[in-house]
Amino acid sequence: FFFLRIRRPPRSTLDRSSAASDVYKRQYQRRVHGIQLIMKALILVGGFGTRLRPLTFSKPKPLVEFANKPILWHQVNALVEVGVKEVILAINYQPDCMFEYMKELESEFHIKITASIESEPLGTAGPIKLAKDLLLKDAAEENFFVFNSDIICEFPLKKLLDFHISKKAEGTIMVTQVQDPSRYGVILYQEDGLIKDFIEKPSTPISNKINAGLYILNRAIIDRIPDKPTSIEREIFPKIAVDKKLYAMTLEGIWMDIGQPADYIKAGELYLEYLSKQKSPMLAKGDNIVGTALIDPTAKISPSCKIGPNVIIGKNCVIGEGVKLKNVCLMANTTIGSSSFLANALIGWKCKIGSWCRIEGMCVFGEDVIIKDELHLNGAIICPHKGIGDHVRTPGTILLQQLPYTLFTHNI
Repeated sequence: FFFLRIRRPPRSTLDRSSAASDVYKRQYQRRVHGIQLIMKALILVGGFGTRLRPLTFSKPKPLVEFANKPILWHQVNALVEVGVKEVILAINYQPDCMFEYMKELESEFHIKITASIESEPLGTAGPIKLAKDLLLKDAAEENFFVFNSDIICEFPLKKLLDFHISKKAEGTIMVTQVQDPSRYGVILYQEDGLIKDFIEKPSTPISNKINAGLYILNRAIIDRIPDKPTSIEREIFPKIAVDKKLYAMTLEGIWMDIGQPADYIKAGELYLEYLSKQKSPMLAKGDNIVGTALIDPTAKISPSCKIGPNVIIGKNCVIGEGVKLKNVCLMANTTIGSSSFLANALIGWKCKIGSWCRIEGMCVFGEDVIIKDELHLNGAIICPHKGIGDHVRTPGTILLQQLPYTLFTHNI
């Protein structure tokens, strides 16, 4: 007869008096039964991206490129670096586009990407409840990450995980400091991170720390969420805070909510500054580069151009002679004719801008916009597949295709 002895952790590990003892017991039982355990994350990608229109008419916001990679790519990359092996996407808008990109992510990162489909918008907590079975199946830990889909930062996820575990928290919110907290809800917390209260968009600032849209949560939170559309910020987090199980950890470095064009351009500036401080080889160099610029290797740029500061140029773009760009993001396959000037502009995919044009004042172009030669556009918002043959000098003008060859404008 042969006897197999299973090595048992010390009794102090299995029999802890804290609530965490059940966690250690379940993990021990799974290890000795040979179940492969994986760490998971949920990304909330179900929104319609209305603030980033007209770009999101063509593709979901998580697939819009930031620094020449889809926003979702940056988040998945950060999760993989901290050891996450399965990412669940809470999808509602344009699911077919998301499915196609999921396959690309799986192939690139060698992880599992799973979809949780919402038949209706479920808010920021409802998708967690909907994905319950996916989150709990073969999960390595009692904890999982949750991201909003329009957040760009340095993603210090290992520090967030360690902090969360050290506090034995049910939830930990990463918080960031902003200059104008009146746009957001602020968070009040103690020196040790224990959250005391939430104040929604205060008229008189009492704190400048806001929710950064990155969380690590214990599975216990799932039982708090009802089977209906629910806000995690307004309905779930305050209840956990009352029970003194919710903590905040301050995010250092860059952070931006890039859900609207002006913030998107600002985030690009901050990201390029970050790459500069890191002495990243990704930044463009040359006599025609002024300040920081990120240029895809496939782009074709005349040596007589002036590029920068704060310029991002996507795949297969063509920039003609004498063009000047600053505070500009060009999506893939865009062409700019000679001697044009662009400042503070977000230009979508496959656009064609003529020669001697002046584009400024936070213009936003959707996909496949054509601008004729020698036009001045100031603060124009142009929907996809639109040809422009006249000046647009009133900031905030939205241009739509109402009838063939007919221009419809609406000032906001």
